[in-house]
Amino acid sequence: MKKALIIGITGQDGSYLAELLLDKGYEVHGLVRRSSTFNTGRIDHLYQDRHEEAPKLFLHFGDLSDGSRLVSLIAEMQPDEIYNLGAQSHVRVSFDEPEYTGDITGIGTTRVLEAVRMVSPHSRFYQASSSEMFGATPPPQNEETPFYPRSPYGAAKVYSYWMTKNYREAYGMFAVNGILFNHESPRRGETFVTRKITRAAARIKAGQQKKLFLGNLDSVRDWGYTPEYVEGMWRMLQHDKPLDYVLATGHAATIRDFLTHSFEHLDLNWEDFVEFDPRYLRPTEVDALIGDASLTKRELGWEAKTLTPELAKIMVEADVAALEKEGSAWIDKPKFL
Repeated sequence: MKKALIIGITGQDGSYLAELLLDKGYEVHGLVRRSSTFNTGRIDHLYQDRHEEAPKLFLHFGDLSDGSRLVSLIAEMQPDEIYNLGAQSHVRVSFDEPEYTGDITGIGTTRVLEAVRMVSPHSRFYQASSSEMFGATPPPQNEETPFYPRSPYGAAKVYSYWMTKNYREAYGMFAVNGILFNHESPRRGETFVTRKITRAAARIKAGQQKKLFLGNLDSVRDWGYTPEYVEGMWRMLQHDKPLDYVLATGHAATIRDFLTHSFEHLDLNWEDFVEFDPRYLRPTEVDALIGDASLTKRELGWEAKTLTPELAKIMVEADVAALEKEGSAWIDKPKFL
């Protein structure tokens, strides 16, 4: 049985990756930050009571800011594969917290790489790189495209990218960068623009919300479906040689397009409900990110299948179902006088 460590297992990508690896028979370990409230909602359905049956999913407290914990955990675990998906991943927030973003999203990767080098050099390492590294460089962007980050988040990811490549070349480690373009799902955080849109559409249709406030609607993005993208992550670590790969659909859509697909699915006109709020603008904008995943298709046989219209439909329907479930739970709740 292979053993994998997922750093960032409670996030969107981590939860889908955990599902995939468990389905493939892995023993999966996840790193979670200690919190006074439960933050495991995305993976609760995967948990098994270890008192009732032999579990395959194990959670460990730890943090990318704590290098000594990473060393001791990886030394004890000796995982076959390590997926570093942990980060402060909200681009707009990175302008408000640039130092924290640099420490967790950037230096945090070095802490993991150094731990692997010291105590588990056989482990195959995946680094979650980002299309935000390309920033102002015109599309289409592929593995050879120069980086020009336009945010503290993008800059931190560039640092992590080069550190991963440096450890691969300096120490012979199997370390790869997955340069993923935007990938979304019903598990996307509610502050990210796609989920903000689909959740608002569902709430407006249900009469629970009147307005949606957004910033720049003209940004062009390459949106894919997260369950497909975690399959690509896994394939990178199964290859016979470590290389860096782009995962993308190759199709462009604006935020305005995503609005249209989402609201039209519920027979709504988004222009009746959306208003501009300058607080959601970035100090430096990224105009267009469109990926070229030709190398990934050629080397790994991976290709994105779900494009923006279908993705918006999937997310809207999930948010409608979630609202209906919340309503049923409220109706079924005991009433006390």
